[in-house]
Amino acid sequence: MTRRTGRETLRRAASPARLLTLAVLPALLPALFLSVLAVPGARAAESAPTVSLSKKEAGKGGEITVSGKGWRGEALLMLLICGQATPERGVIGGTNSCANGAGRAVTTDEKGAFSKRLPVAEPPEPCPCVVHVATVTGEQVSADAAFTVAGHPTAELPRRTGGGKLAVLAATRLEGDSSLLTWFGAPPARRLVFTVGNLGPAPVEDPVFEIGTAHGVYAPQWEERQWRGTVAPGARARIALPVELSAGAHGDYQISLRYGKKVLAEQPWGVGRPWGVTLFWVLLCLVVPAAVFRIGMAVVDRIRPRTGGAHRTAGARPGPAVSKALPRRATPVARTARSAAAGDADATTAVLPWFTPDSAPSENRPRPTTKGQA
Repeated sequence: MTRRTGRETLRRAASPARLLTLAVLPALLPALFLSVLAVPGARAAESAPTVSLSKKEAGKGGEITVSGKGWRGEALLMLLICGQATPERGVIGGTNSCANGAGRAVTTDEKGAFSKRLPVAEPPEPCPCVVHVATVTGEQVSADAAFTVAGHPTAELPRRTGGGKLAVLAATRLEGDSSLLTWFGAPPARRLVFTVGNLGPAPVEDPVFEIGTAHGVYAPQWEERQWRGTVAPGARARIALPVELSAGAHGDYQISLRYGKKVLAEQPWGVGRPWGVTLFWVLLCLVVPAAVFRIGMAVVDRIRPRTGGAHRTAGARPGPAVSKALPRRATPVARTARSAAAGDADATTAVLPWFTPDSAPSENRPRPTTKGQA
């Protein structure tokens, strides 16, 4: 009896607590749910990169200071003044609408902040303009700040073409051949040709594609390519975009095509080795040592000490002036002729150069006898 009474007492005491918990819990769940959702949103707002300008308007040739916070630590950023853009819609024409020649690069500190002076230049597209800040490497993050270039023309932004959706309908291919200059290290160039179709309900005007080039295990390097034209809903278009590698590139490359955030196609590209560069270096290694050797021998021959005059003039012939100054030496035949003309009696016995005194003919020598004569 005592045990049963204790259990019943505990159940009666616990029942009001359970009822209170069940009554309060539904009221606390919405507040708890909102707090959970608010924390990631607050963190995202804190981590979103921001850009601020020292001036909202300046003319060509001026200078402004661009500052930012919330970026990735020690990240390389690119600063550009772009036309045909707003912070809400971004840069419509891609970097083709920016003053790329006057752009600047900056590296953030460990906390993700930066400050950099940027010269004011007129973009190729009319305003509204922005100062576009984007990461160069790693994850692509960008932010824009409204800016006005004083004296630059202004035009309305092109109407939105949302609803258009492009898709590749046929296999991509690379067209073009390498020239003779490519064999000597010139940048290889091709055209990426593909056919796209608009699967959306709205037309797509002047779409901006991205061409990625990857080599080996490295991530692709993306470059923007804008195609001028309109793809109507349900229509297709043949597009050819230029692709160019760096000078001296060779090996296996992977060319990727991206539109928006989606990769549409990939195409391999095998680039041959520029053997002309190798031939040039081989010839250079042969010609330069030979030229240095010849120059060195010429220098040695000029600066070496000269010996006595006997050695120098032993095999040398006298010059024309010296030959005229020296008396001409008569030959033995000429001397013999002169002696005979003068009536010299001993001229007949003159010794010719091709006879020796012993072998010269003489009247006193006995004549050789022939066979059968005594």
